[in-house]
Amino acid sequence: MSTVITAAVLIGGLGLFVGLFLGVAAIKFHVEVDPKEEEVLKALPGNNCGGCGFPGCSGLAAAIAKGEADVGTCPVGGEPVAQKIAEIMGVEAGSSERMVAFVKCHGDCEQTRQDYDYSGAEDCTMLSFVPNGGPKSCNQGCLGFGTCVKACPFDAIHIVKGVAVVDKEACKACGKCVAACPKHLIELIPYKAKYAVACSNTEKGPVTMKACDVGCIGCSLCAKNCPKEAITMDGPLAHIDQEKCVGCGICMQKCPKKAIEKL
Repeated sequence: MSTVITAAVLIGGLGLFVGLFLGVAAIKFHVEVDPKEEEVLKALPGNNCGGCGFPGCSGLAAAIAKGEADVGTCPVGGEPVAQKIAEIMGVEAGSSERMVAFVKCHGDCEQTRQDYDYSGAEDCTMLSFVPNGGPKSCNQGCLGFGTCVKACPFDAIHIVKGVAVVDKEACKACGKCVAACPKHLIELIPYKAKYAVACSNTEKGPVTMKACDVGCIGCSLCAKNCPKEAITMDGPLAHIDQEKCVGCGICMQKCPKKAIEKL
């Protein structure tokens, strides 16, 4: 019995010592947290997606409190959250335009050709190690294995007929899909954009036509017919300046390959 009592006293004493030690350490090494930082953290959505460029919402909150990041940095919260944080920080919140991800390719299984049948790891990044960067004849098109889908924390991207498609209502413009795509096919465009060139192929027209039925062939008919001069040619590929575009749709009507998509 004496052994049991001795063991109990030793364990209890050890627990008391550890508790006192931790208590003293907590007081001695306590780091004061800016109250504004805590308020900002509460105002943030808490997704911890990293789309802001900081290590989670706590990292962004600390940066905003120190004046190292703008109050509208959170891409998920958008303008409503920016307004709340601006009130906390006592600053003006500039109007921020909502952005969404757009996949610059709509050459699905029915529109594109394949050079060979592929059987292997279904990961777009891994396909950079196989012949021609993948089985599709268009070496600059969507591979359709969903690396961007896996990267999206909001379930805003899905593979439809072998091509990634963004749900603009679910997209929070965090940019994770942009970083994940090994072909660099995804970009952020304004939510209000009406038309976009759904192609990234920089090959000449004849080469593009052999690979895909809906690829941009560089004919420049869209640019020549745009009444607002919102379309320019980047080599053989058309590009729409969304600030100039008024959404008239003439470019889509004139495109012989239907490479311009209505959003």
